[in-house]
Amino acid sequence: MKQDIVKKWAGILKKSAVLACAWGLAGCTTMLSANVTTFQQWPVNVEGQTYRIAPPETGQDSLEYQTYADMIRAAIGRVGLAEAQGDTKPRFLVSFVYENPVRQGWTEQLYDPYFDGPLRPWGGLGVFRGGWGWGGGFYSAPAVVNVPVEVHENTLTVTIKDLPSDKQVFRTTARSSTRSDRLPAVMPYLVRAVFDGFPGNNGQVKDVEFEWK
Repeated sequence: MKQDIVKKWAGILKKSAVLACAWGLAGCTTMLSANVTTFQQWPVNVEGQTYRIAPPETGQDSLEYQTYADMIRAAIGRVGLAEAQGDTKPRFLVSFVYENPVRQGWTEQLYDPYFDGPLRPWGGLGVFRGGWGWGGGFYSAPAVVNVPVEVHENTLTVTIKDLPSDKQVFRTTARSSTRSDRLPAVMPYLVRAVFDGFPGNNGQVKDVEFEWK
């Protein structure tokens, strides 16, 4: 019986460590996952063509917006387009919007009925209170339960319009969830996700992962 309980605890502790890493609660390498949806009708033979980033929408003309615009400039440069200079009329117009609304999500935590409350992954966990036994009997291991949490839905949408044809030729949305308001930290990865495999397939939905440093 003792061996069975130890195995059960080992599994729970291992799962707690994974949860801690997933939410950035422990000093370990974490992975950031982004869901990407792409629609495109990208024209051929446009390498070296120019683009211009559209003025921000109302309320987004800020230093934050300009920082994200610079990230997009760097990413577009790697796919073969060049930013139009001065009064030069560009071939493409690039626009983007971002947000991180809060929604309710769920996460797993350890629940110990003996202490009548959740044991968080970063808390001090022991096999038994007072050793292997308590009052002549074994102390039952806590269960893993789902608890509600606030989740920030970090989202970036990039749209590219072909000005000569006046048609939208690229639109991609990247989403990644975090437990806290960390949009500035997540944005570089959302930009990378948008241009991952550019221009991609029309109607493509995929998940990409990056090591979050």
